[in-house]
Amino acid sequence: MAKKIPVRSFNDVLSLLGGQRFDVAPAQEGAKRTPNAMQVRKYGCAAEIAAAPDGTVEILARPGWLLNGEIARVLDRGYQKFLRTSKLEIPASADHLRAIHEFTEELNEAAGKTILYNQALGTTSNVYHYDRVEGRD
Repeated sequence: MAKKIPVRSFNDVLSLLGGQRFDVAPAQEGAKRTPNAMQVRKYGCAAEIAAAPDGTVEILARPGWLLNGEIARVLDRGYQKFLRTSKLEIPASADHLRAIHEFTEELNEAAGKTILYNQALGTTSNVYHYDRVEGRD
């Protein structure tokens, strides 16, 4: 039988994350410029969350590596994964990907979010861009 996931309020999640040694601080601008958005950080990774209209947690900025103060997105080019911000792109190491995966699992578990099978296997990319497909961006 499937395990019932408890529904937690935004304030409950913030206190739970603080107890799990996450750094919780107000977001600079918020991913969607949402008022009262919070940035949570741990393992060199970060994500932005806010209260949803129903009082639960809404993830505004998907978890990623914190690179020069900006949350980097994972880009998959088929042969290697990269971390990309608006100004910088670097190759992702296995340590980066492990940290992002662990951070994402802990954040989703604290927020009471459903963890999908493919996400439980490892780090999924935000963008898939293969070099063998021409003319597609």
